[in-house]
Amino acid sequence: MRNRFPAPLTAIAAAAMIYAFTAPPAFAQAPPDNSNLGNQGVPQGRQGGRGRGRGARPPSRPTPHWPDGRVNLGPLPGEKGVWSGQAGTTIITNRNGIDNFGQNLPTNLKVDDVPFQDWARALYLYRVGTLTKDDPHVRCKPSGGARLFHTPYGFELVDMPELGRLYMIEVGGPHTWREIYMDGREHPADLDPSYLGHSIGHWEGETLVVDTVGYNERFWISREGPPTTEKLHFIEHFTRTDYDDLRYEATIDDPGAYTKPWSGGWNIRWTPGEEMYEYMCQENNRDVKHMYGGER
Repeated sequence: MRNRFPAPLTAIAAAAMIYAFTAPPAFAQAPPDNSNLGNQGVPQGRQGGRGRGRGARPPSRPTPHWPDGRVNLGPLPGEKGVWSGQAGTTIITNRNGIDNFGQNLPTNLKVDDVPFQDWARALYLYRVGTLTKDDPHVRCKPSGGARLFHTPYGFELVDMPELGRLYMIEVGGPHTWREIYMDGREHPADLDPSYLGHSIGHWEGETLVVDTVGYNERFWISREGPPTTEKLHFIEHFTRTDYDDLRYEATIDDPGAYTKPWSGGWNIRWTPGEEMYEYMCQENNRDVKHMYGGER
């Protein structure tokens, strides 16, 4: 059996506990700007796949469906579009200003209410306090779990029923893609842990439910870095409430890092007219702000 928390990581967590109680907050807490929020707390301006605001959005069309009744998670035939990356959103309402509060679900937990085990809370605070400099994403590693859905430049959900598969593909991962088995199979009994795990999915009415296990301990499940272990069981719900909105909620069940399961998520906006494009993440990458904790 693999050691879920090897000795080097134990040392990091111990250091993190010291850091968490001695270091000042790494982010200034600016008062929120509500000037661009509508009645439901959703920005009125359209946030494109490449971060471009485009003015007020017209009323949304109904949720699209395929002829067999399944929800269409992509564009209508003859149209183009991607789901926005919403890079600022998180699965926790973060007090340090990482999150895009206008998109987060109202049910999201605040940091103090997340049922961390002591070592996991300390490591989380260390990651946030050091500007998430150790985020695997900035080192060109795959974006697993919810991390895929808040990476810039957008993503697609590609349903291929003839193959019994659904694919989740993003631009800024770079080009991370997940394969969701929709053919009724179970998880293999003995998985080799990986960044993306093993995913199986099914429909519950209008909602796509994805069940994933087999993650390694090197990936980050969310951009601010809530720790996870190889015991993680991750369940996601995707509900396209209308043409322009996708409600995303994830449940983290990891007895190696948390005292009980907990959930979080956000609303993802549709960006019409956009398509996937080539994005390179190269060796010797330098994300100065995150990898070094500030300007250099």
